[in-house]
Amino acid sequence: MAETDREREELLSSLTAKREHVLAQLDGLTDEQLRRPVLPSGWSCLGLVRHLTLSDERFWFEVVVAGRPLDFWPEGKNADWLVAGDEPAAEVLQTYRDAIAVSDELIAEHRLDEPPANPGEAPGDFPDLRSVLVHVLVETATHAGHLDAVRELLDGHQHLVLD
Repeated sequence: MAETDREREELLSSLTAKREHVLAQLDGLTDEQLRRPVLPSGWSCLGLVRHLTLSDERFWFEVVVAGRPLDFWPEGKNADWLVAGDEPAAEVLQTYRDAIAVSDELIAEHRLDEPPANPGEAPGDFPDLRSVLVHVLVETATHAGHLDAVRELLDGHQHLVLD
């Protein structure tokens, strides 16, 4: 196996694990719990999933890497964190899963050292797919940790238990 193939597999495997962790932390929560802001910053679990969908998966892979238009972005301040009260939770979660599938296809289509098609959209220096993958991995892992704390506050479920 070539070095870059192994690196791609390791990066994608780590990102997949963090994505799955995000979704697992939401399993078993009621609709009310998914929508309830727990922290003073005011975001909900569904809002965080919306953010991961739009700001991480779609923005970084579809817009920055693939050069697609940013025509999906909602209007308004922090709109990438907002979920309408009548929007079904299952739909928000499925949209995240769908965005992941598209991202994975785009990752497979590009070399790790390939420059993004639309680097001007990226806030900062992201010279290649590798740097974008690492960025999204860190973002997803960070938000998975946020969900660990919020889940424990919502219903006492602990991902990491210290005895």
